[in-house]
Amino acid sequence: MRIIAGSLRSRTLEAPPGLATRPTSDRLRETLFNVLAPRTEGAAFLDLYAGSGAVGIEALSRGAEHVDFVERAPAALRVLRGNLERLGLRAGFRIHAAAVGAALRKLEAGSGLSRGAAPGAKFDLVFLDPPWDAAPEYAATLGLLGGSASGLLTESAFVIAEHRRKQRLEDRYGSLTRIRLLEQGDAALSFYAGNPVVAP
Repeated sequence: MRIIAGSLRSRTLEAPPGLATRPTSDRLRETLFNVLAPRTEGAAFLDLYAGSGAVGIEALSRGAEHVDFVERAPAALRVLRGNLERLGLRAGFRIHAAAVGAALRKLEAGSGLSRGAAPGAKFDLVFLDPPWDAAPEYAATLGLLGGSASGLLTESAFVIAEHRRKQRLEDRYGSLTRIRLLEQGDAALSFYAGNPVVAP
């Protein structure tokens, strides 16, 4: 895997061993950030089920102000921390070693999950890529973001879910409405917004 654009362009990234973590392909990551390009600079970005951190690191490379990574698998956390260290990134991010549901609830409560976590944090962009075989994670996480954890989103925030092309997500999860669906190979990206007037 390589970082596609920005200040860290062409730097390589490692992926966790085995099949439990499925990194977002370079091509799909490029598609994602082509859509998000006008919004990434200066954004607060939340990378859920972060794995290697490839998506959040791409956001940092492209000028995101801050990225919060949420990942609970020890092997993935080791790779994520290793990628950040090799790239010389020492600021502008936090790593939350926790399950996504617990992380969202604690962030929403303002209690934070790691040293330096700011209470009342709000995010402009949220990306989630659960294991494709863990289908209930999509409904649970999108349900939280469109419900009890919706306070984590800015008024113009986008929530993007990567999923199997064959897997059909709902058009609505609470306050979140799907505003765009992009399909590429076996994968798809569903874009949601709490304010569907503002489309990417």
